[in-house]
Amino acid sequence: MWEIGPIFRAMMRNKVGAILIAVQIAVTMTIIVNSIFIISERKELMARESGVDEANSFYLTSYSFAPEFNTKVTVKEDLDMIRQLPGVVDAIQVNAIPVSGGGWSMGLQTEPGDDIDGTGVAVYMVDEHGTRTFDVEVIAGQDFTATDIEWREGGQNHWPAQILITKAMAQSLFPDDPWQSAVGKTVYINRNEGIIIKGIIDKLQAPWIGWDKVENAMLVPQTLDFPSYRYFIRTEPGRRDELMPKIEDMLATSNKGRIIRSMRSVEETRERSYRQHSAMIDILSTVMVILTIVTALGIVGLASFSVNRRKKQIGTRRALGASQGDILRYFMLENFLISSVGVALGAALTVGLNIWLVQAFSLNRIDWYLIPAGMLVLWIVGQIAVFGPAKRAASIPPALATRTV
Repeated sequence: MWEIGPIFRAMMRNKVGAILIAVQIAVTMTIIVNSIFIISERKELMARESGVDEANSFYLTSYSFAPEFNTKVTVKEDLDMIRQLPGVVDAIQVNAIPVSGGGWSMGLQTEPGDDIDGTGVAVYMVDEHGTRTFDVEVIAGQDFTATDIEWREGGQNHWPAQILITKAMAQSLFPDDPWQSAVGKTVYINRNEGIIIKGIIDKLQAPWIGWDKVENAMLVPQTLDFPSYRYFIRTEPGRRDELMPKIEDMLATSNKGRIIRSMRSVEETRERSYRQHSAMIDILSTVMVILTIVTALGIVGLASFSVNRRKKQIGTRRALGASQGDILRYFMLENFLISSVGVALGAALTVGLNIWLVQAFSLNRIDWYLIPAGMLVLWIVGQIAVFGPAKRAASIPPALATRTV
């Protein structure tokens, strides 16, 4: 049975190689563990539900250019035509699209005053069909009715008397009270303009996926009298792709005083919005694989060099009674010691890098269990990598000890 002492003394005679491999393991662990943490965070963000029926929803933009274009009449006619089409669940005119990256936001206050900080909220202007089209549920209070809906003119700063807010928004506004108690309360927009919370919906994300208040949203009972506006359409399951070109063509031919453009499904919008996250995951995954392979090759190289340099010594050990298993254990244990130094240093570097990432990029602190998991993985990689050279060393015959070369 080989002792750790002789192994350690042998390693000290080739300190440079052992140190380089230990440092390589440490750097690999630092990058891999932090990369895994970042990847898991990005995947969690990408998996968040927007609240809408993404698989069966799409939207398009109507842009008017005719001098006498009547937005109010056209919007009513368009929505009537769309809603009557077989396969359409519902449709609305809307000012913004969830997870699209662009939209409206305001601040709501529980008390009036210019010196009070408001709570940020995404604004969706809809009619009484808004909750059905978005596929959100009113879980407290009441939904909008047709009599609640107002027209919003360009440059208007006045807001309707009532709104719907998400459950998350209710919890943000009234953190010390049950969220249901927000129904009927008055909140303030534009610092001093009061609005009554008519109801609370379950979930609806803001357009900005990187916003820390992404689930703070409100529905406002308004229809836009603007030259450019969007229609959001929800279809029956499986009929979205069939209806998209039909509705686009129907709207384009029904009124020649406008252009229909920018038709896109919500799924495509989500993919575009999270494209940077997907790219980061791919890049970090590739870096992790390359680093692991390079580290494994480094371990193989060091072990092979050590075997070649000590062939006669290994033959002598065999001649003195060491078994093939003893030789195999020697090199496996030697690599384990080097890897242990590397992963211990890597654990310290991992924590240090994560602290820097938290301060520089406002990331979350790394989950503690990733560090021992990373150490275990690199121990296993090291043992697998050294097994081949160790097995070759174990196959060296005792007769080699009698050779002069």
